[in-house]
Amino acid sequence: MALAKNVMLLGVGVAGVSFLSTKANRGKVKDIWNGAKDKTMSFLNRKCSELDPMIEKAGHPDPYDHEDNKMVDEGAMYGVHYYNNAKHG
Repeated sequence: MALAKNVMLLGVGVAGVSFLSTKANRGKVKDIWNGAKDKTMSFLNRKCSELDPMIEKAGHPDPYDHEDNKMVDEGAMYGVHYYNNAKHG
């Protein structure tokens, strides 16, 4: 079983080396690699740019955003309610 796996890996390695032995094929592989790298980097940069408004809002909350302030107020009261229920409940 292990011998078959090793022979298969050796065959894949030899096929890869023979494919990359020509300059045209190396150029194709390099172009594919650079394209994949560019797509990955653009995806990661897009994710970061989508998070920027959320980070900005988290650092500087708007005092006139009543829904956000209400949510923060409810979260702040959770500990008080928990303590009151534990102490008196």
